[in-house]
Amino acid sequence: MKINQQTTENTLTLSLDGELDASSSVLLDSELTKPEVLDYKKVLIDCQRLNYISSAGLGVFISHLQRFQDANVKLVFFNMQEKVHNVFEILGLDALMTIVPSEAEATAL
Repeated sequence: MKINQQTTENTLTLSLDGELDASSSVLLDSELTKPEVLDYKKVLIDCQRLNYISSAGLGVFISHLQRFQDANVKLVFFNMQEKVHNVFEILGLDALMTIVPSEAEATAL
């Protein structure tokens, strides 16, 4: 999996490309663990090219939720493919995490 990063003054956008499984979740976790991530008001996760997410990948996001909330950083997912979105829904994670259809909606939050 590849992770591309874009930043603006208040927003960090991570674009995920490929499969987020046990091996690639380590890479994502290291990106989200960086102290400077908490300097942003929003962390946007672009899922347009995310083809698959495993329980390990979901665990990375879940493990950072409280840290982001404590720092008042919004974690927002967008452009999620239906098959990936279904995984979030089945596990009830769509109630815990903000998922919107488009980048424009994610940016507007």
